[in-house]
Amino acid sequence: MSTLYIIGTPIGNLEDITFRAIRILTEVDVIFCEDTRVTKKLLTRYEIKTPVRRLDANIEKTRAKEVIDRLVAGESVAFVTDAGTPGISDPGNRLIESVRQALGDMFPVEPIPGASALTTAISVAGIPVDQFVFLGFLPHKKGRQTLLKEVASVERAVVLYESPHRILKLLDELDEYIGGRKVVVFRELTKKFEEVQSGTAKGIKKFFEEYRKNIKGEFAVIISQK
Repeated sequence: MSTLYIIGTPIGNLEDITFRAIRILTEVDVIFCEDTRVTKKLLTRYEIKTPVRRLDANIEKTRAKEVIDRLVAGESVAFVTDAGTPGISDPGNRLIESVRQALGDMFPVEPIPGASALTTAISVAGIPVDQFVFLGFLPHKKGRQTLLKEVASVERAVVLYESPHRILKLLDELDEYIGGRKVVVFRELTKKFEEVQSGTAKGIKKFFEEYRKNIKGEFAVIISQK
């Protein structure tokens, strides 16, 4: 039966992929992906020769029409993002919504679990995260201060993503809004230069300013509950 597979892929280390994901990527008729250049590196690593088509956030709804047509024509389709699990601060949700609106339950949409920066960071945070609020990437300007006030008031742990260009700004803001609450910052998870720093936002900012003059990599940030 034609199926749309939503597949989790490695967030850095290419060995962090399941046997099932490799099998499905080999068997489907086509792989839609956020960036063909990134996905081809993974496919080359595992000698997967399935054709790839680009489907990023900018063309997610329009390219969904092609996915729908392929499913109706009897093909099975995989969708992957550059890293991690689709739909978590990544494309995927609008594609699935479009497929279900057009086809209902005619064809299954099947998740193939895999890596996620969110769960990877939580697993080694060393602080209680039984309940948490995930805010993804904060907006650069409009609405940013509102969300930071929410971070300060919420009584659960909070998980954020941040880019290397704004991590120092975020730590400054957290110092202002949450004071001495514990913060854990994760950089380049599963990659060669993986790094975890914990303490106060002020202390971690000082560390990066002193020892990481050229900050690279994506960041996950977990703020302890009040």
